[in-house]
Amino acid sequence: MNLPALPSNVKPSTISDLTGQVKLLLESAFESVWLVGEIGTLTVASSGHTYLTLKDTGAVLPAVMWKTTGQRYRFALKSGMEVIVRGRLTVYPPQGKYQFTIEQLFQAGEGLQDQALRKLKEKLLKLGYFAKERKKPLPTFPRRIALVASPTGAAIRDMLEILGRRWPRAEVWVISVRVQGEGASEEIAVALRRLNEFAGIDVIILGRGGGSNEDLAAFNEEIIAQAIFASTIPVVSAVGHEIDVTIADLVADRRAATPSEAAELATPDRIELLDMLHLRGQRLHDLLLGKYQALQQRFGQLTKRRVFRFPLEKIRQHESRLDEWDARLARAWKIRVSRLRERLAAVAGRLESLSPLNVLARGYSLTRTLPDKKIIRTVADLKPGDGVEIVLTDGAVEAEIRKT
Repeated sequence: MNLPALPSNVKPSTISDLTGQVKLLLESAFESVWLVGEIGTLTVASSGHTYLTLKDTGAVLPAVMWKTTGQRYRFALKSGMEVIVRGRLTVYPPQGKYQFTIEQLFQAGEGLQDQALRKLKEKLLKLGYFAKERKKPLPTFPRRIALVASPTGAAIRDMLEILGRRWPRAEVWVISVRVQGEGASEEIAVALRRLNEFAGIDVIILGRGGGSNEDLAAFNEEIIAQAIFASTIPVVSAVGHEIDVTIADLVADRRAATPSEAAELATPDRIELLDMLHLRGQRLHDLLLGKYQALQQRFGQLTKRRVFRFPLEKIRQHESRLDEWDARLARAWKIRVSRLRERLAAVAGRLESLSPLNVLARGYSLTRTLPDKKIIRTVADLKPGDGVEIVLTDGAVEAEIRKT
């Protein structure tokens, strides 16, 4: 029996392509989902990953919780436990199956406590308690460090050991407080406020070792958040281990995963500083030595130049040029004066030829009216009886007009 022919316009997809499309659609549509259900089958692999099923009366959903997520939860999971989870749908292409990847897990019945903590975080977030711009920088070289912790815990011993090794010059104050139980949050808040009344404290470390959620409850109280927020001294919070993040961690200026890390964050390493200073001192010595040698070489080159061997040579050359210019200027001035004298003599000769006295010397005279001595140019300027002055070459005479 012959199979029907495939239509020419059909382009079939591969199984991998189809599964990839399904994976893309599912994972993008269900990136963050909250579910409530009962744990069915439960298996913890040697790798630490937990494989389980979530079920209700109508359906069963395969799920996985990776080791890094499972380490956050200190209570043991078991079949039949009702839980609330948040996670995302994922597709496993080799088997063509989808499963639910759990990112957060809560026991049913504890939702009220978690909800209260969530509401407190939302409130503090709106008030700016978690804002990065308000967080204060830690001092580079602290002189006085205050440790707020239980005096009997391992955390205080670890911090003192690290502070003494890294930065022994710092003065360390240990403020004993209860870190769990009734009244612990109030006691810690009072210690933080009192420390802010003292001058000279550079940094405060608020620390305790790990514990259950109940053990860390004091550090999730609003009164501690207010005390840290109001502190003018930088606060380093080191509460619990890396997987435990409390409100105190969120409000503090710096958060450390452990008390030991907090001590390291708050202080420089003396050995590293000494090594760095030694290295920079050596570099500075090398730079100065190189500079000195370069200048010495340059100085040697300069001393060989002619200007240093005969320092007055240039001055003598300029003096000679000045003497030449002086002589040239003197010659030019003499020539200028001679020409000016010649021009003056020529002008004087012209003036002499035009002088009225020369005209009078040839027999001419000059007649002027009296007493205003106006020159008479025509007979019309006179009438009988007018007095006149007649100027000759050797003097002047006065006369009276009788007839014109």
